[in-house]
Amino acid sequence: MRKILLVAAMLGSVAGVPAASAWEAQSSLTGPQGQTATRSGSLNCADGSCTRSGSATGPQGQTATRQRNVTRTAPGQWSAQGTATGRRGGTATRSGSVQRGW
Repeated sequence: MRKILLVAAMLGSVAGVPAASAWEAQSSLTGPQGQTATRSGSLNCADGSCTRSGSATGPQGQTATRQRNVTRTAPGQWSAQGTATGRRGGTATRSGSVQRGW
């Protein structure tokens, strides 16, 4: 079920985005003791494929990252792959596909 939700969430990006587009965002938060955490992300779409990347760095410098790629393989069909790396170096991968019936 999570694979379908992952793909469904990204399909909105693929289906509703013009032929080529991109965005980037970055934010930071400083706590009461002066410690700072940062987050950044980007989305790039072109030719029926979207790649979404993000990272978060905590106050002690530990970083977690993730990347997702959704590709339109045929009319009404998409495939998705994703990789996440935790702040301690552990990695998880996901993949899935969706076929919409007409």
